[in-house]
Amino acid sequence: MRRSVFRAVAAAFALAAAAPAAYAQHPAPAPATSGGATANLQGDQQSWIDDPHIHAFYAAAVAATAHGAAKADIPAFEKTSFAIFRDFGASRGMKPEAMQDHLKLIPRQVIQIAKEDPHALDTYESFVEAMFGPK
Repeated sequence: MRRSVFRAVAAAFALAAAAPAAYAQHPAPAPATSGGATANLQGDQQSWIDDPHIHAFYAAAVAATAHGAAKADIPAFEKTSFAIFRDFGASRGMKPEAMQDHLKLIPRQVIQIAKEDPHALDTYESFVEAMFGPK
């Protein structure tokens, strides 16, 4: 179950990372590979990982689960998360509502991840691994 939740969250982040290309008239070219190296088809994950909005979402997740994931105020966490997602979308040149709609399931999935793995939010690095997968 935990892996499927991780995959769903990572897929949602990956799709949202690729979403700006959906607004373009023509799709972006596929990333190049060299010497048999594998390209990351999810786009530039590192720019997401470094983005202050994702850091703010992590901080909100930590605050929401401060007394245990089972006691999280999910509606309040969603409200905070949705505001972050709208700002994030605008910062990436997307319609804020589109980004919120695209990531709307992520807050509850993060709470579920924290219930299944209480250490998933211990550090930003463990959060990134849970959201994007291991590097």
